[in-house]
Amino acid sequence: MTIVEPQFQEELKRYGQDAVTMCFNCGTCSAICPLLGEHFPRQMIRYAQIGAKGRIIAAAGDLWRCLHCGLCTQSCPRGAKPGELILSLKRYVTASWRRA
Repeated sequence: MTIVEPQFQEELKRYGQDAVTMCFNCGTCSAICPLLGEHFPRQMIRYAQIGAKGRIIAAAGDLWRCLHCGLCTQSCPRGAKPGELILSLKRYVTASWRRA
């Protein structure tokens, strides 16, 4: 079962992300991603929006496949900075692993 924690968006601010609420999940970032495509980074953005920490941790391997080319951030029609979110999620996951 996935635990949903909407306050996670506030927690992400400590890791550098403040625009996650701007995303309306249009999928442009996933369409433009040269490496992961289909559901990434869109899926991670949605997990962050609803605070699905367990799912973020479970899919953490995908975070490190991102090379931060910047195409997702450049193409986002809402300026939600998906690339910055991926960096923030990497910081969050790393901090979580250290605590475990």
